[in-house]
Amino acid sequence: MLNEIKTETVKAKFLSYSKEEQIKLLELRRILFHIAHLINPSEPLIESLKWGQPSYAMKGGTPVRLDSFGEKQVALFVHCQTHLIDHFRTIFGGELVFSGNRAIVFDVNAPLPEAAIQLCAEAAFTYHKKK
Repeated sequence: MLNEIKTETVKAKFLSYSKEEQIKLLELRRILFHIAHLINPSEPLIESLKWGQPSYAMKGGTPVRLDSFGEKQVALFVHCQTHLIDHFRTIFGGELVFSGNRAIVFDVNAPLPEAAIQLCAEAAFTYHKKK
């Protein structure tokens, strides 16, 4: 899956993570690309490195970033000035773990709640279209 990353700085960042973090972050990345394709198959998801983190953006949305988060955890970050995390807390309060108003946190040894992540990614990637 690392061979699918075209931007060298992003690839280097993924290689800097522990093997456990790398596996989980690449799973999250796969989900983000899948949802972006479902939203608009003709618009590519833009992958870059922002603030030292892999970042994913679509026109009309707010970027989503990925990174390690503490020991044995990774996180999906959204812009802290959006209301997305509050919205996600209302919907997935018992299913997802949140950090402040900017992140959803995942244990690297637990399965990802893929359906919840898909809905969160869709909300972020269409944020400005639905506001």
